[in-house]
Amino acid sequence: MPKLLHTADWQMGRTYSRFDAEDGAALVEARYQAIERLAALATGHQCDAVLVAGDVFDAQTVSDRTIRRVFNATRSFAGPWVMLPGNHDAALVESVWTRAKRLGAVPANVHLALEPGVTQLAEQGIAVLAAPLTQRHTYGDLTQPFDNTETPPGLLRIGLAHGSVQGVLPEDIDATNPIAPDRTETAKLDYLALGDWHGVRETNPRTWYSGTPEPERFRNNDAGYVLIVDIEEPGAKPEVTRYETARYQWHQWRETLSVPSDLDELLNRISHLPEASVLDLKLNGTLTLAGDQKLSEALSVAEARYRSVTCDRTGIQLEPTEEDIAALHADGYLGEVVQELRESQHTAANPEEARDALAILASLLTHKEPEVAK
Repeated sequence: MPKLLHTADWQMGRTYSRFDAEDGAALVEARYQAIERLAALATGHQCDAVLVAGDVFDAQTVSDRTIRRVFNATRSFAGPWVMLPGNHDAALVESVWTRAKRLGAVPANVHLALEPGVTQLAEQGIAVLAAPLTQRHTYGDLTQPFDNTETPPGLLRIGLAHGSVQGVLPEDIDATNPIAPDRTETAKLDYLALGDWHGVRETNPRTWYSGTPEPERFRNNDAGYVLIVDIEEPGAKPEVTRYETARYQWHQWRETLSVPSDLDELLNRISHLPEASVLDLKLNGTLTLAGDQKLSEALSVAEARYRSVTCDRTGIQLEPTEEDIAALHADGYLGEVVQELRESQHTAANPEEARDALAILASLLTHKEPEVAK
């Protein structure tokens, strides 16, 4: 029973400029670790081959070090790898792939499918029909030649492509690099391994997207897996099993806070995240001064515990209660300032500035040293 590991969209060389340097470096390193994990999976499950369905690299201009590290990360699986150029690393006349060859970085067991055609892995009982992208965008179906491509009898016919299955993926994604939804039927493929969609997705029992093995954005689409595909013999239905490879979980929450229990529920959810979390919060609504202090303290704890925590609080207005104001001991002039800032959140040209000023003043008054009686 031939067994394949299907992966795609490694996007090696990707940078994370929205994060601070320490977090960005950790997210980059996690992508190399994901390759090592899937190589170990392929070895542990005694796979016959690993298929990489495009976008191994994030850009043609990645560094030589990145190129070498990518191929070094594959070493724990000694069987054949077949790597396909995608839209980010298309097989141009001069490309990241030609650079890799010149560097001597490509191991002997890695087959680069830089041209349309068949990579025969006769010992493994597999014929891989490849449809590499030779430019970033195409408007014709590069898998169409599979219909007329002959392969030796007795070998599995496995398609390898990178693009958008027509009529299946969401309408708002890139519409270039189309792939016919019935290609496995017209080309008599036993399995079609696809890349481009960054989450696991089955389009029919023989056609799957593996997604990226390490999430790199907040879209909730089942990223962070590889697929192991068992096929008993040519014509048999594939058995597809997903295996988790993700180091980090990405969470993007959009929350509206109206009453104290909303904040309590949010902070409880934050406290129960796994430590390998990347959290992006955007908050709207209102908070009391006490609630704002509680939120700030909880976020400070979370920032030290998790990989990354960012919080956009521009949609929050502070509504001090009588208890808040009494606790500040803001009599006289200070009381007038608190009231003015409170009102400015509704009337000022830049209400965020008034809110921030009120929060800072409240924090200073809350944490000021008590006066010593003389």
